[in-house]
Amino acid sequence: MELYGDERLDYLLAEKLKIVQSPSVFNFSLDAVLLADFAWVPIQKGSLLDLCTGNAVIPLLLSTRTKGSITGVEIQERIYQMGVRSVDYNGLSDRIHLIHGDIKEMPAVLGHHTFDVVTCNPPYFQTPALSEINPNEHLAIARHEIMCKLEDVVRVSSQLVKQGGKVAFVHRPGRLLDIVTLMRKYKIEPKRLQFVYPKLGKEANMLLVEGIKDGKADLKILPPLIVYNEKNEYTAEIREILYGEK
Repeated sequence: MELYGDERLDYLLAEKLKIVQSPSVFNFSLDAVLLADFAWVPIQKGSLLDLCTGNAVIPLLLSTRTKGSITGVEIQERIYQMGVRSVDYNGLSDRIHLIHGDIKEMPAVLGHHTFDVVTCNPPYFQTPALSEINPNEHLAIARHEIMCKLEDVVRVSSQLVKQGGKVAFVHRPGRLLDIVTLMRKYKIEPKRLQFVYPKLGKEANMLLVEGIKDGKADLKILPPLIVYNEKNEYTAEIREILYGEK
């Protein structure tokens, strides 16, 4: 595989996969890995969609949990191309299909109520003043709601998922009420919620939430997920997710 600029080919943690990364363009982070582990997926068959897919880290990880078909959508062409090369390198082009495009256009492109599962690790931060945005365009778009807002993500997910299908997001706890309000607005009933804490005694810095399209109200709050122990090492639960260690 040809790599460009500061790109490198990294192992994808516990999986026997490799992924193209670039510190100046896009590197996946723990939130994507946790979402791929958290989301329900059909084991044998089904259609899955990952919005804001970046370099296709979530589709690659999901491919180890399901035999279904996976589609990823990424608006930044450079990052999309990184994902395409990663998918090709791992021999998964028959199961993972990546689209370079705007998620807001996907209902017209892919059809309404098409997918059994939709996942998304969206930009976390509302767009600040221009002086506060990262001057690196790739990083700014990945982190800030420049190309899509949280409401776009939830609305599009609702349009694309089948009735009874599942939608899962990872985000910041400070947006919890926004997420739940928008999910209910667009008829995705929150069913599972888990907070992620950097360390015991610290405030949560991440949340994972999954809902069902047209589901009945019955939210389960899962046990907290702690990332680091008192020795600043990954906890056993995180090591199992990252490296497959029991």
